[in-house]
Amino acid sequence: MANKELSMIDLVIEAHTGLERQGPGSPEMTLKALSFLDNLDKNMLVADLGCGSGGQTILLAQNLTGKIIGVDLFPDFINMLNHNAKKQNLDDRVNGVVGSMENLSFQKEEFDLIWSEGAIDNIGFEKGLTYWNGFLKKNGYVVVTCPSWFTRERPAEAEKFWADSGSGIDTIEHNVKAMQTAGFQFVASFTLPDVCWMNYFIPRDKALKAISKKYAGNKTVETFIMENQYEVELYAKYKQHYGYAFYIGKKI
Repeated sequence: MANKELSMIDLVIEAHTGLERQGPGSPEMTLKALSFLDNLDKNMLVADLGCGSGGQTILLAQNLTGKIIGVDLFPDFINMLNHNAKKQNLDDRVNGVVGSMENLSFQKEEFDLIWSEGAIDNIGFEKGLTYWNGFLKKNGYVVVTCPSWFTRERPAEAEKFWADSGSGIDTIEHNVKAMQTAGFQFVASFTLPDVCWMNYFIPRDKALKAISKKYAGNKTVETFIMENQYEVELYAKYKQHYGYAFYIGKKI
């Protein structure tokens, strides 16, 4: 691909495909969220929406007995998920498919669990939950992470960053109410610790250095890297005010 043809989306994919996670998180926090779910069917069907390359998808498969379908818009991520599932001998229970979490091709009330880490904010918290509700069986669970305000104070610089990125970031209290409005009984919520951001930022920084070297002198690449570095600096400055939180709900 010629330098001049590179788009921001191309760079996002290139920077993230080789990463275990495409956003803040950790195996420990994924398992903590899973611990709030009870009476799970051993033949359960799970959808992991906006799964990325599937770090958490594989972990879910290792800790649940049912089948998991990972859905992501980007074929590169899905190829990585399917490759890793095969490598772990989980390809009989894990299947990645290219698709949009806003336009799912599944049957209504097909799933026992819908999981989504770091993706629902792209379509809106309440909008996503309301739409996904229709694909869950009664008493099925939804488990998502979403950027959230931790304090009533919202520093202007941080607020501008999230607004410019198209985020619908809101308080945990607001999101709990939105979850209930979307037809779920609220089960639990907890914030992700600082290490979950480092799990994402540190490997991404390494990938960005490689990209910078590969496309030396490309202005789009320079802008992309500056934006990513700014995100890291902003988080370091304002992390007491915002971060990611898990939200767990049960379909009524």
